[in-house]
Amino acid sequence: MRILGIDPGLAIVGYSIVDSDSDSNTLITSGSIQTDKNKTDSARLFEIENDLKFIINKYNPDSASIEKLFFFKNQKTVIPVAEARGVILSVLESKNIPIAEFTPIEVKQIITGYGRASKEEVAKIVEKSIVYKNLPKLDDTLDSIAIALCYARNNIMTGGVK
Repeated sequence: MRILGIDPGLAIVGYSIVDSDSDSNTLITSGSIQTDKNKTDSARLFEIENDLKFIINKYNPDSASIEKLFFFKNQKTVIPVAEARGVILSVLESKNIPIAEFTPIEVKQIITGYGRASKEEVAKIVEKSIVYKNLPKLDDTLDSIAIALCYARNNIMTGGVK
């Protein structure tokens, strides 16, 4: 199964493509969509839409896993991130890609077994859980891999999309 993992944002959307089967998870590619803060929000959302469509067309994922907004510390960015999530969800739906959503606490719980794990703890488990050539350094991209792995693990445990 090919999974598109997404860590949504307006400034940076982290993404990864992970091939998963019952034996292993392989990172095919990862990166980020970075929008220009000097552009209008609508132009940035349009850029996210177009870049995501390109990624989907190039890698043809079977499913997608995206971080869900649950609690947000920075009130200035919650609306733009929600808008970016809306665009992302709309693109996924238009491509008929099954979607699973996980809160940050669920990601940490599924990856490490502890819902309050640090980013460093999550990164260590991700590194051990995936076959890769070069693991990305950008937090948003690394988070997208963890989100994709959540889908893979949840799919194995439950036999289907959450």
